[in-house]
Amino acid sequence: MLLSGKTVLLTGATGGIGHAIARHLHGAGVQLVLTGRRADVLEPLGRELDAQSLAVDLADRDAVLRLAEECADVDVLIANAALPASGPLTSFTNEEIDRALDVNLRAPVILARVLGERMAGRRSGHMVLISSLSGKSGSPGTSMYSATKFGLRGFGQGLRADLRAFGVGVSVVFPGFISGAGMFADSKVELPRGVGTSTPEDVARAVADAIERNRGEVDVAPAPMRLGAKFAGLAPEVSAAVARRAGSDKIAGEMAAAQDSKR
Repeated sequence: MLLSGKTVLLTGATGGIGHAIARHLHGAGVQLVLTGRRADVLEPLGRELDAQSLAVDLADRDAVLRLAEECADVDVLIANAALPASGPLTSFTNEEIDRALDVNLRAPVILARVLGERMAGRRSGHMVLISSLSGKSGSPGTSMYSATKFGLRGFGQGLRADLRAFGVGVSVVFPGFISGAGMFADSKVELPRGVGTSTPEDVARAVADAIERNRGEVDVAPAPMRLGAKFAGLAPEVSAAVARRAGSDKIAGEMAAAQDSKR
């Protein structure tokens, strides 16, 4: 699908990665509908990019449905919004679990159902689900986050197969550690030597490429991280042992401590 002239609904636009995606797509000639919880951040970005701005809390189920119905005729959905969800499962309250599931998984599913029906009727459209390499390989302190991101991967694979005959594309994008913006950058956790990062702009380019080339899955990470995720799928126990020796438990603890107040 050519991006120029298309209308794109982008969730999670108030974060640094959302900003990068929005600016990249604006440069590609799209008309943007931006959503996020923080109107004070969203509205200046909307003015900068001549975009429509809608302040929405995706943990509010009624608000998600209203958003889906209001934006049902967009050409592209980019489900980028997500909550931090690091830490042992026992550290979460039931309410925090519900909120993570609602924002990270349920909201994209509901948006895809409503928008996908219209896209199928027009026999044109594309949906991008922003997952994570944590959606391919679980690690210490990521049980809740991985649950939502693994869920997006399975949902995206099945939905892509369902909508293929209707000319609608579905892509899942898997960022690794992102520098400069996003959950990892905000945590200020120091990675072990040899563990590389990507940039928000790398994610933005991957999203555009996924849409234009109708790619099913796109990893956004240095080669060793991508290979590590593939190896974890083939040999999870060996991969987990290697990760522990590399300091995964320490990273998990620091990430959980940094994100605890943001759930």
